[in-house]
Parts: sequence; C-alpha cells; structure tokens
Amino acid sequence: MTTIHGIIDIYVYHNNETGYSVVKLEDGTTIVGILPHFNAGEAVELSGEWINHSKFGRQFRVESFKTHLPATEEGIIKFLGSRIIKGIGERTAKKIVERFGDKTLDILDNNIERLGEIRGFSKRKIEEVRKGWKAQRGIKDAMIALQSFGITSGIAMKIYKAYGDQSVKIVETNPYQLTYDVWGIGFKLADKIGQGVGISRDHPFRIKAGIIFILNEAGKNGHVYLPEDELIQHCSQMLDFELAQSDQMLIDLERDGQIVVKDRKVYLANLYYAEAGIANSIKKLISTKLETSLESEKLLKSISDRFSDEQVVAIKSSIENKILILNGGPGTGKTETLKGIIKLYDEMKKKIFLAAPTGRAAKRMSEVVGREAKTIHRMLEYNPTVGIFNYDKNNKLEADLIVIDEVSMIDTYLMYHLLEAINENTALVLVGDTNQLPSVGPGNVLHDLINAEIIPVVTLTKIFRQAEQSQIIIAAHQINKGTLPNFSNQKESDFFFIEEEDNSKIPEIILDLCKRRLPSKYNFDPMTDIQVLSPMHRGETGTIILNNTLQVGLNNGEAILKYGGFTYRIGDKVMQLKNNYEKEIFNGDLGIVTGGNTEKKSLSLDFNGKIFNYDAAELDEITLAYAATVHKSQGSEYPCVILALTSSHYVMLQRNLLYTAVTRAMKLMIIVGTKRAISMAVSNNRISKRYTSLFK
Repeated sequence: MTTIHGIIDIYVYHNNETGYSVVKLEDGTTIVGILPHFNAGEAVELSGEWINHSKFGRQFRVESFKTHLPATEEGIIKFLGSRIIKGIGERTAKKIVERFGDKTLDILDNNIERLGEIRGFSKRKIEEVRKGWKAQRGIKDAMIALQSFGITSGIAMKIYKAYGDQSVKIVETNPYQLTYDVWGIGFKLADKIGQGVGISRDHPFRIKAGIIFILNEAGKNGHVYLPEDELIQHCSQMLDFELAQSDQMLIDLERDGQIVVKDRKVYLANLYYAEAGIANSIKKLISTKLETSLESEKLLKSISDRFSDEQVVAIKSSIENKILILNGGPGTGKTETLKGIIKLYDEMKKKIFLAAPTGRAAKRMSEVVGREAKTIHRMLEYNPTVGIFNYDKNNKLEADLIVIDEVSMIDTYLMYHLLEAINENTALVLVGDTNQLPSVGPGNVLHDLINAEIIPVVTLTKIFRQAEQSQIIIAAHQINKGTLPNFSNQKESDFFFIEEEDNSKIPEIILDLCKRRLPSKYNFDPMTDIQVLSPMHRGETGTIILNNTLQVGLNNGEAILKYGGFTYRIGDKVMQLKNNYEKEIFNGDLGIVTGGNTEKKSLSLDFNGKIFNYDAAELDEITLAYAATVHKSQGSEYPCVILALTSSHYVMLQRNLLYTAVTRAMKLMIIVGTKRAISMAVSNNRISKRYTSLFK
C-alpha cells in the first residue's frame, strides 16, 4: 500500500448509489475508488496503489482515506464555496471567512449560532446550514471510523447506506448484525471485525450469526434444513464452539422467529414455512378434480389419433386433474404433448398462461410452443423495490390453465410463491425432466413431488421415429440408462467425441473448433450458435481458462475495462449470474458487450436486442460466457454444445450432469476429453443428497 497527500480539485465522476468516483487533485493526480463526495479544497490522505490505465494513463486507486479540513482562509473559502451546504456559495463563504477567519470551521462545528452575527443569516437559514454541515461531515466521519476496523471504503459505503449515522455504533457493539442487513457482508468479514472490536468467541452475537450463516450456506448447497447433529458439527468446526442440542442459542433464535427446530431438524424459518406452504397448496389442489365436459371429451377424441397412448393419457389427465406432472426426456414427444394440451384448452376458449423459471427457458418455451411465455417472476409481477409478488394468496392469477416448463430448476422459495398464486379453478401442468440437475437453490421440488405419489404423473418413455435419427437423443438415453454412448463419430452424426488426454491442449482444441472447423463445416457463428460447457470453473479445462482462451482467439474488439479477473472487450459474450428484476434480465441470460465507459466503470450490454447499462455496482452480476458451467446452462438449448470433460473434474462427474449437458444441444454435440471421464460420469448415479422434508 502506498500513501499520498493532496487537495481535492474537481470531480470528474461520482455515482451517488455506489460511491464510485473519479477525482482530480490540485496537482493533477487522478484518483479512483469508492469515496464519499469530497469538497474542493479539502485535504486528503489516501492509501492505495498506482495503476496504469490503458486509455487514461497513471491513476491512484484508493483503498482507504483520511480527510483534513483546510486550514488557510483561502482554502476554507474554496471548501465552503463549492456548495457543500445548500445556500452557501462562494460569495457567502467569503463573508463568513471575513468574519471568522481561520476559526470558521471550528465555529461551524461548535458554535454555529454565531452565524447570526453576519447580515442575512436568519434563524431558519442557520438551521439549514447546521443540517447541511452535519450531513456532509457524517458520511466521511463514519467511513473513516469504519476503515479503522479494517473495512474497505466500498464496504464502508454499503454499511453507511444501511445504518447512516448509527453505522459506527452498530459495528462497535454488534458487527454480526451486518450479516443480516448488508448484502455482500458474510460471516467471515463480520467475524474479523468482531475480533477487532473485542467481541469474545463465545458471545451470543457471534454464535447466533454463525448458526444462521451455516444454514444459509446449506441452502446454497440445496438443503432445506440441516440435521441438528450436523449443524452442531459445523458449529464446532467453524466457530470453535461446542453447540449442544437444545442449546440456549437455538432456543433464542427460534423464539425470535429466525429458525424452526422440528424432529431434530433445524430450518431457516422462511425455508420451513415455504416448504410447508408448498405442501398445503398441493393438498388443496388435489382435493378437488376438474369437471370434464362433453365438449372436452369430444375434442380429446377428435385429436387423439395424432398422439401416442402415453400422450393421450397426459392430455386427458390435464383436463381431469387440478395438477399434473408431465415428465420425460428428449425425443419422447413432451413438446408435442404440451401443444396438444394447449390446443385442447384453446378449442374450449380457455385462458392460458405459460411460464418458466428463467428468461432463456421462457424464450425457448415460446419458440417451441408458438405463443408467449413469461418468467415465473414476470407472470407473478415481482416488485424488486419492495421484494414482493403482486400475485399471491390474496390476489390470485386468473387463468384456466397454467403450464410451467423446466420445473426441475424451480427451488423451494419460487415454488411456494407460484403455488400461493394459483386459483382454485385453475389447472396446473408442471413439465420437467427428473434426470436433469436439480435446482441451484434449496430443495429438490420436482423429485419430491413425484416421489410423494399424491399427484398424477405421466412419464413419457417412447422415443419417436424422427428422434431416433439423432445420436444426441440416443446418447442422452444411453447415458440415462447407465451405458456409454456410441463413440463411432460417423460422418453424418450429430454427436462426436474428440479424445485428448493432455488437459492443457483441450482449450486450444476447443478454440479451433469454434474459430475454424465448425463455422467452416456447419456455418455456425461462434458467438450465437456455439456454447462451450465445463463442469467446473477452476482447472486447465475449467470455464476461467476456457473463457480467457476463447476471448483472445475469437474477439479482438476494443478493451473497455478490467473487472473480476477479466478484461471486457467490445463484442464479448457475457452471461447474467443473478436475477435482475428491474432490468428483467435473469440468471443464465446471454448478452453481448456493445460499449462502456472506463472512467465510470460501466458497460453497455445487448440482451435480446435491448441495450442495458451496467454500472460499477452491477458488474458482479455478469461474467464472460464463451464458456459456462453445465449448471448455468440449465433451461437453455444451443444449436451446438462443446463439453470439456476430463478426469480432473472427478468431484463433479455425475450421470445427471453429463445428461444435462448433452440435452442442451439441438443440432450438434461434441465432447472433448477422455472416455474414462465419460465412463466415471455415466457410472456415477449417486445424486448428491439434499436435506428436504416435502411430503416426507
């Protein structure tokens, strides 16, 4: 870390939301970083590092700072005259300094009523100045104090936005509260601060926050709860604290409504009630059947000769039951069955809604069915400002039929909100493939609903003749049955395997496929038609190295900015990593970099023909997407998929992962790696255990 001193001159850029700033000092130095709004003439002591910007040259990136109010009369006039306080410009600043000289700032701090000695300062104006002076000092004083706890300026800004003038007090008394209230602050950072302010390792604040952190981490791994013994073990390892069964900490957390303990299972309260809510909603839906009319039976009979026996059973079930699960793999006619259900309801002049968990899945559903499909969040009209759905148990969706695709991707929280909004007169069809990977979020909803055996389930098994022509579909079903796919690489096949034992060579092989071989033979566009997948981020064949290799080889566009280990360029393919409800861009959506502003640290991105601006606070929502993980590809289909698969991915080599990757490909599937890795994946049908209790 380097420390420099200077006087603030002008702001080139300042983002009020994030605090990201570009500032010039009087000596011409450019400083960048997360900063409060300094004022012209203010003396600053800055710690950070020198960086060389490709376009703007040498800059100083600030990690922490201290401020020193100007001491000279000239400096004070410049400082106050920069309109830091409403109603005080350069002229008024000169009047104040003429009266109080170099004692001006002390007067503002300790005896502001003396401004009444100056003509034009009424009691009302003095009060306005008092409020303005306090406000501009508050954020800087708080941020400086927070930095003394080892908190970076970026995190300090988030804390101040959450707590305002109470920031320092809260951090000093209970820094673990930050883990509940401030997004981006986890237990480890709070614990570091806690140790710094002298909170003991066995303090209830620390232990309770640790328990909640462990349960949240379990949710990220798909669990709805943790067995009490396992939670105790995790607490012992992470907190160095022996939590006992029926410990006072657990009693307090349950009393405060943060957790639920039942049958020696410990849940986060919101997950417990979400899972219980799903069960209650399902019970209500299955308690009554739909009344089939003579008209519906005639319509069903008129179209039944176009469908297989399995498909007819599914279509008939959709007009008899309030809820139906339509399950099936590729080539089994799931889409045609769905079209049949929709056609039947159309013929009966019924109101139909279609939805899917992600934007990509909804778009694909629209394309194959031929009518509008929305994300579940859009259908339920999620309001990100207040974090609630417009459609809920008190305002239900008005529809005769709701069809939800890619149900295996739906976690416990989303399924709860969906079912809450289903009207008692609505038929619900849940479409999915149980052999795919489960949801990224907590729960294993589709599997649990099927295993409960209380909902009608139609599983399509017959592979149709046209599908039998595709080696992709044949390979997917072979994998699902636990047998190795055919590696013959016949000339007209749509499924190929390229063997390579040397992991370090695989990125270049994939680059050659994307840049030369596939565009030449199939006329594929590497940006829009080809998606490279890998089971993992790390390693020689992980997405990080693959993205760097493919970016260098495929895109020579202008470099815009560095962020998150990547240098983004014009024309880069990017992926959204989390749902952004304000922009209506969802986890897994693909976009292209069209521009950016290096000084403002922002990017312009094209998602489906619409341009969106991502500022510094939103850049962690995207990543390069030349290569993506198999998990991130769920709900999407691509003309061509290239999968890197080697034994180095052994911790991820499972049958459902390989099956999910293969079923993403529409026209061409290529696996680059080793037969041993494929064999390991095919033979490993041990699905990672998830602790769920839906209908159990």
